[in-house]
Amino acid sequence: MKIKGRKNGCLSFEELVAAYQDKVFGLSWQLTGNQADAEDLAQEVFLRAYLALDNFRGEADPGTWLHRITMNVFLNKRRRESKAELLSLDAPVDTGEGEMQREVAAAGSDPLEALEELELKSWVKKILGELPPEFRAVLVLRELQGYSYEEMARILGCPPGTVKSRLNRARKAFKEKFLEEGGEW
Repeated sequence: MKIKGRKNGCLSFEELVAAYQDKVFGLSWQLTGNQADAEDLAQEVFLRAYLALDNFRGEADPGTWLHRITMNVFLNKRRRESKAELLSLDAPVDTGEGEMQREVAAAGSDPLEALEELELKSWVKKILGELPPEFRAVLVLRELQGYSYEEMARILGCPPGTVKSRLNRARKAFKEKFLEEGGEW
C-alpha cells in the first residue's frame, strides 16, 4: 500500500488505522505487555502518524514508518517513566480487611502445562521489562516480530551494524538475567 501525504492525495485517519491497526497494536502489545498500555501506545502512534502525514515522503514502507513511530513513542515513554515508581501486579491486593493474592485461572486441558507456560511467559516478560528499552526493542522486533536487520535499522533509525551489536548485547543481557533467576538455558 502506498501512502501519500495529505497534500498529495488525501488519506483519511480511518484509512490509516484500518490498514495498519493490527500490526501497530501487535507491536505495541509486545512492547508494553498489557492491553491498556498497548491501546494507549497504538492510539498515540496513529495520532502522531496522522499529524505527520504531510511530511511522509513515501520513501519507506508505511508499515515500517508506523513501526518506527511506535518504537520512538515507546522508547520516549520508557525514558520518561524510568524515574517513576513501579507497582508490581504480583503484589497482594489490599482489600481494607487484609491482603489477598491475585489468582489466575488455568486455561487448557492440562493445568500443570498451562501453569508452566504461564510462568515461563511471565518470567520472559519480567526479564524483558528489566532490560534497557533499547535492548527490549531490538529483542521484540527480531524475536517476536521477525524483522530482518535491515528492517530493524530503518525502524530504529540506526545502521544495521548497530542493530546487530545491540541485539547481541540484548541477547547476552537477557541470558544473564535468565540464568540469574535460576533458568536453564
